[in-house]
Amino acid sequence: MSAVPEAAAFDALRTQLSEAAATLADGPEALEGILLGIVDDVDRAVREPLEIFPVCHHSPASAVAMARRLREKRPKVVYLELCEDMAPLLSELRNCRLPVAVQAFASEVEGFPADWAPLSVVAPITEASAEYQAIAYALDTPGVELVLVDRSSDHVFQWQMEEPKGSDSAHATDPTGPAEPADPQAPPAEEDAGLHGDAVGVEIGDLRPRFAELEEYLLRHGRVRHWSEWWHQYVELPLGDSDHDTYRQVMLLIGSLFRRLAPGDARRVRVDEDRERYMWTRMREHLAASGTDVADCLYICGAFHAASRVEEFGVDGATAFEIGPPSASVWQHGLIPSSHAAIEAQFGLTAGSVSIAATQWTKNLRRTKVQPFRLVGQAGAKKTTKAGKAVVPALPGATGTPSDQLSGFLRRPPVLDRLDEAELLGWSVEIVRAARRNGYLASTADAIAVFETSILLAGMRDRARPTPYDFQDAAITCIEKDTVPGRRDVRRIVEIMMGGDRIGQVGYDALPPLARDVHDRLAPLGLKLEQRGVQRALLDMASGPELERCSDVLWMLRHLLPYGAARAIMGERALGERPIQESWDLALGTHQRALIELGYEGVSIEQVLEQRLRRRAYDPQATTADVLEAVENATLYLGGRRLADELGTRALEVLATERSVDGAPEVLRRVRRLLAYYRTSEPVLPPWIESFVKTGYAHYCTLLPTAFTDEDAKVRQVAAMLGFLFSMESLAVSLGCDRTQLELAFAQSHPREPAKVALLWAAQVQLGQLSRADLRARCDELLGNPLVVPAYPRHLSGFLHALEPVPQLADFVVEAVSNAFARLPDQVLLPWLPKLISTLRSEGADLAPLLIREAGRIFPGRLDALDAWTPPWQQGSDTATPRSTRTAGAGAGAALLAAHPATCDALAGLLGCEGSWQTADAAPPGALLAARHPETAAALEVLLAGT
Repeated sequence: MSAVPEAAAFDALRTQLSEAAATLADGPEALEGILLGIVDDVDRAVREPLEIFPVCHHSPASAVAMARRLREKRPKVVYLELCEDMAPLLSELRNCRLPVAVQAFASEVEGFPADWAPLSVVAPITEASAEYQAIAYALDTPGVELVLVDRSSDHVFQWQMEEPKGSDSAHATDPTGPAEPADPQAPPAEEDAGLHGDAVGVEIGDLRPRFAELEEYLLRHGRVRHWSEWWHQYVELPLGDSDHDTYRQVMLLIGSLFRRLAPGDARRVRVDEDRERYMWTRMREHLAASGTDVADCLYICGAFHAASRVEEFGVDGATAFEIGPPSASVWQHGLIPSSHAAIEAQFGLTAGSVSIAATQWTKNLRRTKVQPFRLVGQAGAKKTTKAGKAVVPALPGATGTPSDQLSGFLRRPPVLDRLDEAELLGWSVEIVRAARRNGYLASTADAIAVFETSILLAGMRDRARPTPYDFQDAAITCIEKDTVPGRRDVRRIVEIMMGGDRIGQVGYDALPPLARDVHDRLAPLGLKLEQRGVQRALLDMASGPELERCSDVLWMLRHLLPYGAARAIMGERALGERPIQESWDLALGTHQRALIELGYEGVSIEQVLEQRLRRRAYDPQATTADVLEAVENATLYLGGRRLADELGTRALEVLATERSVDGAPEVLRRVRRLLAYYRTSEPVLPPWIESFVKTGYAHYCTLLPTAFTDEDAKVRQVAAMLGFLFSMESLAVSLGCDRTQLELAFAQSHPREPAKVALLWAAQVQLGQLSRADLRARCDELLGNPLVVPAYPRHLSGFLHALEPVPQLADFVVEAVSNAFARLPDQVLLPWLPKLISTLRSEGADLAPLLIREAGRIFPGRLDALDAWTPPWQQGSDTATPRSTRTAGAGAGAALLAAHPATCDALAGLLGCEGSWQTADAAPPGALLAARHPETAAALEVLLAGT
């Protein structure tokens, strides 16, 4: 092609656009300025000595043009719009199956708001993308250097400090422009759409109108539903086999158009322009340092940034832009699995659009005969293929000074591809077959209907060849109708048929050390852990002792990874217990991203677990229960005493500063469990738990009077405090605590709420300040007072919670509940029953077995014995037994003790009574003891008589 002078290359196009502006607009100024400005942007980018290659992300047309241009030009330096700190990871792509995402991750955040942590940036890469073609060419071609020139991951967050996390303007979680509206018939989002988590996404070639009215206009006049379909129809197909100059100028035109018609968001514009200044500054620095000829370089960036108007544009641009230093945050880098659905979800694309793009990429390669670049060793690549060996002859417009290709392209009517009946027939037959597998009553008639309807819809939309979107609409209309019999609707079935949601995988060699260590340690299981899906692992530690180490790893993974990654089906890890057999459901391949991100926190899962336990224990919002949970987990999963003792000391510090009793039930439960473990597995108690018991005893004694009167303190929490005081009393006293503290606390406690009053009475029975007879009399008094009867169920709730600190009252609680059912009127009893059941279910789950067991001991076991059964509390009680009878019983008990002197001596020594046996006419110490405690003697007599 003959060369055209640079100044006159686009003069003809400028003249035509000026005439059109004068004809269509009231005045030539505004519209003419926009149209001529677009031409100026294209002209400026085309004349730049450093060749700019504009692309659109995940565009098959861009990928084909990229592969063709790389084989023609053979650049020695490739500048790529991608975060510059991600460069070391790109060589690991050959160990992965695409799509994957390059990730930068920072768990230790400095210089950013604390609630942003952890920071995560991902750049997804698919085979049908221009950046992958450039990466594969640069890495597998000797003498070629790949330079990433976009802002670093740290600067991504530095530049959005003014906005909440995840609101990066041009290339963050929010895509440029509004997300495509959700289709009401679209299927629910699948789990694979969340493979990127809440990471900020960075993509090159983001190309979409930011002007809502412009996008609406294009969709309406293009007779399409969403932006992905418009781009496929009016950009992908025309540019799929165009020459280099045409492709380049059209992409520059689109980028300039969308840029000039974008809303005037000052911050968004500033971020876009700063990115362009950043990239041109990095490229000039590299050119100056390496001395590379500009003609041997290629700059790959999004079409939106290729049409830049900043002063720093070009190799001869201004050099005033200063790049700030990174923050003190520690960044880790790795590869995580991605998927088509994850890319669509993160960047606001229509469901299925990336899969359709992958299918179009395969068609373009078959039609144009272009040989793509693939990394040597890439999963799925042919071993005999070496990228970069084929030579493609230059196409018209690929060499020499570029001429105006826009005028001809814009004047050319759209090419109507002829109908490919074989392809459409294959689609129609396959969709009916797939619909049958999913429960639809589809037939051959439906296949014919889909075929004809696809042609009809394409004709209504001014295209002779139905696109995948036309075919999808036709299939929904003809097959789905108004019901979905199975899990998938027809829209989803079509997406699967067109290629489906391809999910990538990070290979073993590209995994971080922690993930590789996990795979190595679980190797004895004999499972393919890299595969997606759930796999069952059976561990028999009795026959395979080496599996015990696998069990340790699985329990730690269960604690660290999301639910479902490692799920225990059989077996339990508890303090002091080791199961003999276990069964697990493992899905480490499905949750590969979570496992990889663990590798950013440490080199082993033990290190990560220790860091997380410390972080939880030393969190400013951590409660005593939280720290005790960390102590228990450290003992369960890590073993040893070092970390557990450290965290236990932290629990002691937190307990001393707490002023509420909200976590008392959890504290009591965990302290009891830890004490039981240490008493059975250690020769002496750890110093921290002794100090914890002493401090807790004094702490709860101090808070007890306030808790009894505080309306915010629940009965369950007060009962847990009493449970701590009573169960730890002997240990606390032996460690130096004074029991007077507890007595003074009860003397100052004056509750008003009926449940707390009953709880106080039960505690006084435990302390010996109230006898059972007096407690029974008070309950009878409550039932006999009509004014108090409505509140009696609340007293019973207090007695129920009293089983926590005073489990010996189980028989009395059964008696109290039985008397309530016997004497309370229905209008009081029936409304209380639901509350009683809910209380037992929510707060008394641990107490209900004790109550049921006691009731089973008291009540008859046969139904026919119920009529003749008399409750034991009505057969005779302390209040109904005359004192003379009790004295007689005491005498009989004394005679019984005298008949068994050894037993009497043992009982006397147990109770601290001193003395020795005298002559026959003298009363022995056992008799004196029986006389001093007649009730105990009578009970002992009954017990021995029963045996």
